[in-house]
Amino acid sequence: MTEAAPAPLIITAELPPDIHRWATRLRAAHYPPERNMLEAHVTLFHALPPGSEDEVRDRLARLAAEYAPVAARLEGVMSLGTGTALHLTSPDMLALRSDLAAQFHGLLTSQDAHEPRLHITIQNKVSSQAARDLQRTLSAEVELRAFTFSGLALHRYRGGPWEFVKRWAFRGKKRG
Repeated sequence: MTEAAPAPLIITAELPPDIHRWATRLRAAHYPPERNMLEAHVTLFHALPPGSEDEVRDRLARLAAEYAPVAARLEGVMSLGTGTALHLTSPDMLALRSDLAAQFHGLLTSQDAHEPRLHITIQNKVSSQAARDLQRTLSAEVELRAFTFSGLALHRYRGGPWEFVKRWAFRGKKRG
């Protein structure tokens, strides 16, 4: 049996089950079906080098052991131009991500070197009009609310659906 080729690593923040299920249903309903290969997710890093996997695993395990679930808020709907997302805020998650970015400095792509706008993509690569229509509809339906990220997860990108590697639940006491 041959080993799979190395693949870039993706780090996500884990959504609570109710928001994950709801946002995944929205993706299924509104994402172009031929492109929708993933469930709802919040990407923190898009492409860490595969050779850094041991270091990434160690760091994620330490952060999960140290931090309590991380406070966040669903703030509404945001435009992606040719798509629609749920806009999230979490100063504590961005601080945790910044800590990871500092550790992985020199390994980051230009996309990952910049602080992200936290969001859950619901629709992408559609016409601007279709995106605006969905944004208008969802803006009337989305209830703003507080929640907590339950942990961090690691995946490999192999060109299609992501390959799940491991999940680390926040179980510490430290708050942002």
